[in-house]
Amino acid sequence: MDKEMSYGKDYKFIPATSLSSGVGLDVLSDLYFHTIQIVNIVLIGKPNSDHFVLVDAGMPLSADEIISTIEKRFGANKKPQAILLTHGHFDHVGAIIELLETWGDIPVYAHELEIPFLTGKMNYPDPDPTVEGGMVSKMSAYFPNEAINLGNKVEVLPADGSVPFLPEFHWIHTPGHTPGHVSFFRERDRALIAGDAFITVKQEYLAKVIMQEQEISGPPRYLTPDWNAAWESVKKLEALKPIVAVTGHGLPMKGDLLSESLARLASEFDKIAIPEHGKYVDGNLH
Repeated sequence: MDKEMSYGKDYKFIPATSLSSGVGLDVLSDLYFHTIQIVNIVLIGKPNSDHFVLVDAGMPLSADEIISTIEKRFGANKKPQAILLTHGHFDHVGAIIELLETWGDIPVYAHELEIPFLTGKMNYPDPDPTVEGGMVSKMSAYFPNEAINLGNKVEVLPADGSVPFLPEFHWIHTPGHTPGHVSFFRERDRALIAGDAFITVKQEYLAKVIMQEQEISGPPRYLTPDWNAAWESVKKLEALKPIVAVTGHGLPMKGDLLSESLARLASEFDKIAIPEHGKYVDGNLH
């Protein structure tokens, strides 16, 4: 590996999966998602094009699957123009070093507030296995949270909200799950890539994760330290009135189901998303 790049000492394979693992779907003609175990990557670009980007970088040890998925969609030896990160949690950057080693000099972009977690300077808060939820919440004590170090490979997203290589998209700061979490939105067709600002599966419950039972939910509870900011982020995204949303976990959601579900989440976030107990909840809400 590049001497400048390294994963945290707690980096490891996580033996969790879902029935959707290995499955991909065209959400729009140039918007494709693929599930790796329990998390989604997103590819933006027309099939067989040289002009496409990758959003997020999957679970640990998933580089071969990501590369294979890209080559099936875009052609042999194709590589994205850039990797965009919604945030730096282990399940969204799990294969990024191997991908960068394979593809060479392609840029990685993230929000300025996420850079310390991507350059080895700051660890994320510990996961909370005591938070309200099911088996995945309890398993979260074993999830990696130490910072990875991408050195000078990671760049700050442009301050004007534009997205490199995607002129029709703009990025939106959606903190709460992490300080520098971002989402991506295209006005033309109201397409939203939400990351973990909200998701479409109750990620804390193993049975629902395995079955990918679709329902609107807030960010994963066991790794969300700022619930006030998370609620404001959902309100911000709901105000965009997206027509289609691809989230970091769960199946894409469209049309009336999305608009009605997201409106309900924005208005009833305290009932739907915020856990009744947990170390990042108790005494921290106002």
